[in-house]
Amino acid sequence: MVKDESVLLAAYHDGDGITGEFNLNILRRLNREIGADFDLTKFQHRTLWNGRASRIEMHLESTQDQRVRIAPAGLDVCFAAFETIHTEDIYKCTHDAIAALLGDAGFAVEHGWTDCRAWYAVTLARIR
Repeated sequence: MVKDESVLLAAYHDGDGITGEFNLNILRRLNREIGADFDLTKFQHRTLWNGRASRIEMHLESTQDQRVRIAPAGLDVCFAAFETIHTEDIYKCTHDAIAALLGDAGFAVEHGWTDCRAWYAVTLARIR
């Protein structure tokens, strides 16, 4: 569900670095599975809130100018310092947005439940 921006950003940029490690794993896998040569120490996890699109955006930000070679594809990719790779979007909804999405798919909301803070929701829907 949509929450205060500071709450959302803290959730996806946790102090233990777990989300950042998850995000960096994309580069680790590109290195291992297709022979890229990303230096993981030259990227950092970055989380942004895009209020217009109602989503958290996860990025990997280059910490310096660099070149990455993806040999099997014959590619050299240059990154400027602070340039990002947009890796993931996590959409946050309101109850009205959930009902609209379900309606567009041919469903109607039957019932909904939330936690005491209304941070999370479970929605039961039926075919119209």
